Amino acid sequence: MIQVDNLSLSYSGDPVLEDVSFTVSEDERCGLIGRNGSGKTTLMRLLVGQEKPDKGTISFSKGYKLGYLDQHIRFTCNTVLEEGCLGLRPEERDETYRAEKILSGLGFKEEEMDISPHQMSGGYQLRLHLAKVLLSEPDCLLLDEPTNYLDILSIRFLARFLQQWKGALILISHDREFMDSVTTHTLGVHRKKVRKYKGGTTVFFEQVVLGEEIHERTRINLEKKKAHLQSFVDRFGAKASKAAQAQSKQKMLSRIPALEQLKALYDLDFSFHERPFHGKKMVETKEISFAYQSDKPIIHDLSFAIEKGDRVAIIGKNGYGKSTLLRLISGELSPEKGEVRISDQATIGYFGQTNIQRLKPDSTIEEEIADANPTLNLTQVKAICGQMMFPGDTAKKKIAVLSGGEKSRVLLGKILARPCNLLLLDEPTHHLDVESIEALIDALEDFEGAVVIVTHSELILKRLQLHQLIVCHVGRQSPFNGHYEDFLEKVGWEEESAPSKKKSSLSEKEERKKRHEELMASRARIRPMENELRKLEKAISDLEALQMRENALLIQASQNNEADKIQDLLKSTGQREKEIQQHYEKFMKLGEELEALKKESGI
Repeated sequence: MIQVDNLSLSYSGDPVLEDVSFTVSEDERCGLIGRNGSGKTTLMRLLVGQEKPDKGTISFSKGYKLGYLDQHIRFTCNTVLEEGCLGLRPEERDETYRAEKILSGLGFKEEEMDISPHQMSGGYQLRLHLAKVLLSEPDCLLLDEPTNYLDILSIRFLARFLQQWKGALILISHDREFMDSVTTHTLGVHRKKVRKYKGGTTVFFEQVVLGEEIHERTRINLEKKKAHLQSFVDRFGAKASKAAQAQSKQKMLSRIPALEQLKALYDLDFSFHERPFHGKKMVETKEISFAYQSDKPIIHDLSFAIEKGDRVAIIGKNGYGKSTLLRLISGELSPEKGEVRISDQATIGYFGQTNIQRLKPDSTIEEEIADANPTLNLTQVKAICGQMMFPGDTAKKKIAVLSGGEKSRVLLGKILARPCNLLLLDEPTHHLDVESIEALIDALEDFEGAVVIVTHSELILKRLQLHQLIVCHVGRQSPFNGHYEDFLEKVGWEEESAPSKKKSSLSEKEERKKRHEELMASRARIRPMENELRKLEKAISDLEALQMRENALLIQASQNNEADKIQDLLKSTGQREKEIQQHYEKFMKLGEELEALKKESGI
């Protein structure tokens, strides 16, 4: 077990974590979530001893072993397979089949097992490092963004592996779908604190929103009280007859805490600007083929069409032509055979990894946005910079000093600056945090033009109402009309073996009877839970109504200088806020249990 008590850490006097306490039990799989820069990776580094806290303690059960996926990679063996086997215990290193299974699941082909690790790309070196960590079978896995550089099939393999993991787990990931599929608890980092919740990320975000609402109401009331007391001190502080009262109010003023103003949960908030399209068909490809090397075709005799409003996803393993296909649609590449017809009315907004590399290092963010559309004035440019989380003078930063995530936001800003009706997006979420990804998905859902996206995120594939999938295999592509869930149900991934279906020994009539009995049993459990939810909802409503009345009385007492009444009201409203919070927590927990029961029962 891991026990963290009153942990605090600051950098140059700036607090990162303050009085953090939590435990992780031996069978708990915890998702560690929070904004970029909130301290998630710092907390990981504290747990493995790479950072030292200013105060507080971290303790482990005796003999506890951590397995940590960090960014420092070092290889000592001549082949991928030999290096992978180093993850096994010394007495197990002849069990090469175990290493082969993990390596294969993470995307290594059979012929790549004998290649030197140093010959692999950076992405595959990270996969090899991940395989060694998984094979080491520690008491607790600490994984910081393990899905970076993994394709969709490797992510699905890793999810299945972690779902069966028997030890503890602490996972950082920007992929909510992946995180929620493997975790049992959530460790949420917010306002320099860490709170632990049972369940997925939705519970954390609901609690943050609720906490921020309570925090903001309290802040506004305290600011009003401080303003009133300060006004009294300013008016009467110099008068001898009022000096004692003024001094008393000054002391009261000094005791009122200064609360930080409400921060928006979704800082990235934008919408794509659509250019009208007065037709139906935007893009049509006819039997296109393409190869970088003549003996290794990537795209082969592919035909499909994109119409106004379509949502198309290009999916498949890395190296199977997804980005190449997007470049063919954009006109960056020309097919060796066949043709790509793009309507004259189609205006493309293209987000690609090569586009990020084209950002000029010496340009400022403002200059890059302005360069995308010279007709924009400075006010309009600054507005787009603000939407992309570069307010004020931060928009004057040079591209050279930006992180990968910041450069991604600049590229999105350039797309916003130029109205379009066809979005081509190549892994747009790679450097974005969870909240920014949610904001991007919202913007894509609202966009009335067509969207073609390359992504490994099953969250995006399930959230967007897809009209078509283009599934990439070795040297060929297969169009599929329908949603991603339809594809999984009707076709599935070739690389994944289909689960065996056991034939039921019960007759059809017996099956119906059994199903009916299970349904009745579930409904018997559901009714009391629904009644309890209604009671909690009414209790919360009554308490909030009473709180609003007392908040009005508090303002009135402040205006009348009724110090004793102010103290009594602050005490009662504070206690009631705790009571409301407790009711909300019960409501959220019970609601989640009810939803899970309904889903399990098919109700």
